[in-house]
Amino acid sequence: MKRIMHITVESTEAMESRFIERWKRIERGDTTPYYGISFADMASMLSSLTPKRWELIQSLRRSGPLTVYALAKALSRDYKNVHTDVAALEAIDLIERTEDGKVCVPWDEIEARIRLAA
Repeated sequence: MKRIMHITVESTEAMESRFIERWKRIERGDTTPYYGISFADMASMLSSLTPKRWELIQSLRRSGPLTVYALAKALSRDYKNVHTDVAALEAIDLIERTEDGKVCVPWDEIEARIRLAA
């Protein structure tokens, strides 16, 4: 089964509505896992998902699990900056640590949806 991370930019009301719908699906027996991150606005999303962090995610997905040091070398970036980005991406569950301490992207796909105001 594909593991898909859903990233959304939506209002609190839309988040609540999606949560309630998911809860109802679970009550009906649908146990398909849902992985998601929601941001209240585009500025919040862009501050968390910078171009350098997207580059890090793409590189890590291609290479497979790496130490932060090896990832910094692969990206030709300063270790401290990569470490900061790894911590930020771990905090929002876009990357994870393996049992041996390496970082990896556990998702087959990352899907982004941005709702526009009516």
